[in-house]
Amino acid sequence: MSLTSAHPRFHALIPCAGTGSRAGTPMPKQYQTVAGQPMVMHTVQALAQVQQIAQGWLVLSPDDDFVWPNGALWPERFARLNCGGATRAESVFNGLGAMLAAGVDPQDWVLVHDAARCLVTPEAVSLLIKTCQDDPVGGLLALPLPDTLKTQTQGDVPRVETTVPREGKWLAQTPQMFRVGPLHQALAQVAASGFAGITDEASAMERQGLSPRLVPGSAMNLKVTYPADFAFAEAVLKAKP
Repeated sequence: MSLTSAHPRFHALIPCAGTGSRAGTPMPKQYQTVAGQPMVMHTVQALAQVQQIAQGWLVLSPDDDFVWPNGALWPERFARLNCGGATRAESVFNGLGAMLAAGVDPQDWVLVHDAARCLVTPEAVSLLIKTCQDDPVGGLLALPLPDTLKTQTQGDVPRVETTVPREGKWLAQTPQMFRVGPLHQALAQVAASGFAGITDEASAMERQGLSPRLVPGSAMNLKVTYPADFAFAEAVLKAKP
């Protein structure tokens, strides 16, 4: 059945094929238990609370053998796709291709969100949608750089080379929201190079000469990456009512 609509719809896409090597966990970090659930389930459930999102898509590794919970824990409108790639960008590209093959309208919006940003709030995602739904390009949650930024000298011992002005600099977060077709096309143009230099969806759109909109996010929307991040995420999630 075609998902094409007279009005653009909103989809969530979660690349979930990584190994999480920096996290130091015995399994891919998205499946590490945090506050009683695999971390990615907190992410899925947060996005499922966003009323504007019509459907969600998780992009998994082709050999993923994780046993997913069913019942009330798993939102019915979220699908799992075993088409993940070797990099995040490749997983997003493959996921978008699967969405288009399933009949998603190229003019629909897709909100790409990191599986490891399990503290994102439905309110922040709704703000992104409200802010960018009429934008010609799309945009992303981001945080104005709050700290002094240094560059490092070459050598075995890290030393300060210079101080970089922080004015006008932002820390990119997710979700990042763009039209399905244009984002897929932007990634297709760099696929042959192994997606070199593409660290997020916004960077792919920037290659097209476009300027995504910056929507202020929250420092709470961190990407759980290192062992200490898990303890922080656990505390925050357990404190929720």
